[in-house]
Amino acid sequence: MDNIVIEKPPVAVWPAAKSLATCAVTTAVLLAQRRIHLPRAMAGRRIRFADGTTASVYRETVVDRGPMGDPAVLVVCFRLVLVRGRGHALFRLESILNTPLFVGFPGYVSKLWMTHDSRGTYRGIYEWDGPALAENYARTLWRVLALVCVRGSIHYRVLPGIRRDDFLRNPDAVAEAVGAAGDRAWWLPAQPVLSEAVPAVPGPAVPRQNPPGPTAARQNPHGPAAPQQTTPGPART
Repeated sequence: MDNIVIEKPPVAVWPAAKSLATCAVTTAVLLAQRRIHLPRAMAGRRIRFADGTTASVYRETVVDRGPMGDPAVLVVCFRLVLVRGRGHALFRLESILNTPLFVGFPGYVSKLWMTHDSRGTYRGIYEWDGPALAENYARTLWRVLALVCVRGSIHYRVLPGIRRDDFLRNPDAVAEAVGAAGDRAWWLPAQPVLSEAVPAVPGPAVPRQNPPGPTAARQNPHGPAAPQQTTPGPART
């Protein structure tokens, strides 16, 4: 994994507006093609971060794309102005309307929506195809968030060369690779979140089939045995 990308200032207003408009149009196309999904596999999973705070996943948004060529993880945080108490629950319901602001950006793969932590901070954990594209999105999103967020509360980190599930499965390795061990980083899970990969879009369960081993082949070299026919005996009373 290459070095972590530290945040830069937001992009200019006009380029941000153009990118957001293009994103909204692309989102409409993706919706028409039914390529946007809200899988439930990660919903409710709690994540404790290295800064001592904890938050839960309340939604996941995934877009069907081809294989990723340059994976990256993006973590964004912010605190909303004047949102307290029940207002957080209302925001979580309303936030689905914000989907057109990010799904259509080039390289977007998935997002985990996190509840606010004890400090009122919201996080989003994204998977992106292309760290430069992830950074451009974060700097564009900044312009929108600045309208509703506490000044100085918006931050982001881009982690090139890593998949989201690997980031959640082995945060210690990530911390070592980027030199963040012991830094109480707000973006870094404090402990493994996943024991194995979670499919982005869960489908129907498929029974696992193990290939026959050499023992099975020796026992029946001509293929599976025909089912035996039995004659039913008298019914017991």
